[in-house]
Amino acid sequence: MNSLRNKVQLIGNLGNDPEIVLMESGSKLAKFSLATNETYKNTEGEKVTDTQWHNIVAWGKTAEVAENYLEKGKEIMIEGKLVHRSYETKEGEKRYITEVKCNELLMLGK
Repeated sequence: MNSLRNKVQLIGNLGNDPEIVLMESGSKLAKFSLATNETYKNTEGEKVTDTQWHNIVAWGKTAEVAENYLEKGKEIMIEGKLVHRSYETKEGEKRYITEVKCNELLMLGK
């Protein structure tokens, strides 16, 4: 039941090619953005598409799959958990970011 406390599933399209970072330990980190779309009709009956962008990070074998097979525009499904963190810019400003730590990745489409 603990695995259901922080679980995210998204289906969308990559907004960019994955950025691959080789860590000092030798493991790989993949970072990419994922766009999800929701379509609905507004009060005037017009079709509206709402696009949400998500920051995705993947480690280890999942990062290697992202590096070898993913590219901008590809449709994928990811499963993971939400992670909130902060960092400091070069100018000393504190920034906050929410990411999805990807545990599983499934390529969809052609």
